[in-house]
Amino acid sequence: MVLSSYDVVVVGGGHAGCEAAAAAAKMGASTLLITMDLNKMAQMSCNPAVGGIAKGQIVREIDALGGMMGIVTDLSTIQFRMLNRSKGPAMWSPRAQCDKNKFSATWRSELEKINNLFFWQGTVIKLLIEENKITGVETEIGVKFYSKAVIITSGTFLNGLMHFGRSKISGGRISESPSLGITEQLISLGFTAGRMKTGTPVRIDKRTIDFEKLSVQEGDNNLGIGEIEKFSYLPEVRSNLKQLPCYITYTNKEVHKILESGFNDSPLFNGTIKSIGPRYCPSIETKLVIFKDKEKHQLFIEPEGENSIEYYLNGFSSSLPWSIQNDAIHKISGLENVKLIRPGYAIEYDYFDPTQLYSSLESKLIENLFFAGQVNGTTGYEEAGSQGLIAGINAYQKINEKEAFILKRDEAYIGVLIDDLVTKGVDEPYRMFTSRAEYRLLLRQDNADVRLTQYGYDLGLATKERLELLNEKVKLIDEVIGFCKKYSIRPEEINDFLLSKETNPIKQKSRIESIIMRPQISIFDLINEIKLLNRLYLKLSDGLRNEIFKSAEIQIKYSGYIERENLVAEKLSRLEGIKIDKRFNYSEITSISTEARQKLKRIQPKTIGQASRIPGISPSDINVLLVLMGR
Repeated sequence: MVLSSYDVVVVGGGHAGCEAAAAAAKMGASTLLITMDLNKMAQMSCNPAVGGIAKGQIVREIDALGGMMGIVTDLSTIQFRMLNRSKGPAMWSPRAQCDKNKFSATWRSELEKINNLFFWQGTVIKLLIEENKITGVETEIGVKFYSKAVIITSGTFLNGLMHFGRSKISGGRISESPSLGITEQLISLGFTAGRMKTGTPVRIDKRTIDFEKLSVQEGDNNLGIGEIEKFSYLPEVRSNLKQLPCYITYTNKEVHKILESGFNDSPLFNGTIKSIGPRYCPSIETKLVIFKDKEKHQLFIEPEGENSIEYYLNGFSSSLPWSIQNDAIHKISGLENVKLIRPGYAIEYDYFDPTQLYSSLESKLIENLFFAGQVNGTTGYEEAGSQGLIAGINAYQKINEKEAFILKRDEAYIGVLIDDLVTKGVDEPYRMFTSRAEYRLLLRQDNADVRLTQYGYDLGLATKERLELLNEKVKLIDEVIGFCKKYSIRPEEINDFLLSKETNPIKQKSRIESIIMRPQISIFDLINEIKLLNRLYLKLSDGLRNEIFKSAEIQIKYSGYIERENLVAEKLSRLEGIKIDKRFNYSEITSISTEARQKLKRIQPKTIGQASRIPGISPSDINVLLVLMGR
């Protein structure tokens, strides 16, 4: 039975699915989001936190393009921290602890405001395909939905299998059924699939934690930093929830001894789990094996909600039997009398080799079929959300015969992420780090709107309000930079400040003001002279004003390095402009290596630049292609 037809169908209501559905619908496509449970939109299956190293930059990029993750995070934040403040600005990364239930509820509320977006609660078990082109989907009860494009965002649900020691339960998340049928169908059509593994820690009862024994980790709001920063560039979007601290404790030798006693029953060590887990987020038992010399491991105890008794034990991911987890936790300082709410577990799930995708995230085998999120071999809400956004954009672009939207590596971490996936593939769950980007000084968290909001506006995602806000911000930054270049402070005034030994923040602030307000360097008079006073000190919020000053400071301090990175990016971008898409039969090019022929044939790079990044392709192979292009 065909119930209805849509332009785009999104399969899965996780972080990738929500962004994909929102993007396609806001751009104008009639969109259907199919998910197993409408009450768990973008559910935070693991840590209820968004952002972190490089991940925070991705969320700001999503927001700059007109996506939703930054807004939803800001509305549900219960702690915000800017990580790596002691390092250079390329390393600064925003991170927010969220109220898990409010995060999901806010996502649903925001999605329900989009007129072109519709919902169906159910499970897709089959894709409808005619002549290698997607035509729709079929659910477990036989309902068919026809569509021009389909986006698969199934997360960990494809043949999901959870491990609790030797106990195994089918499911994509605890107490939730797996998704069956799609993997088998796609394999029969020629797709390459594999298995990956991830895990999650125990959840514990706040009322039974001895907080007196724990170290407190405050958010920025309690560190005297000033107004709390956030993800969205929209100034009015901000959390009104109570800001809560996190806590720190450590394992010990006794904990390790108990955990090691369960290794024979661990599916990670007894051969039950053969798939690969995330290297940078190992289970506690894996840490004990890799770091045998360590006598303790740091753990973070984090709230799951503003008023929730449920706490998350970050750093204690485990697939050991629940009894072993229970016994070990009670030997940790502060958790001696703690009550478990649920044990940790490992989960295996299907993914598809992402080199089978174009940079638009459309499948090379089935036209108008897109993939986003963990089904592409990634891990993390942020990586999933960014892929969903790009897949949603390109599904709309494709069915409307418009050019695919592709972000380059020097434009966004999102561009680095997707290029890595479709060019290099994955052999473990992919996680974004700043080190993966060649141009991380260009891809800072403070300038994502400068880099991307014009794109979002042109696509119909970012509002006119966003673009006007950006233009005003850029103008003010330029004026501040111009002001700083025009005026200087006398050396004796700098010495006066540096020699100050005042440590009291209030008195120190007064001293600073007394210095800068002297006639020779009257900052407020000079700012007024270039007509910044009203806009910076009367119209703008503290947060936006601080953002302007910080961006200006970074551009001034690092101007030489930024200019050098821009020059390098411009040189390498020339290779990106040399199109080679489907111009060669690589099997016939005998002057390149056998490995190069095989990989070029499989991946079919669009440009010389992409070809140069394929593992195993040598500079001499690229030179051969360039010579053939000349011919």
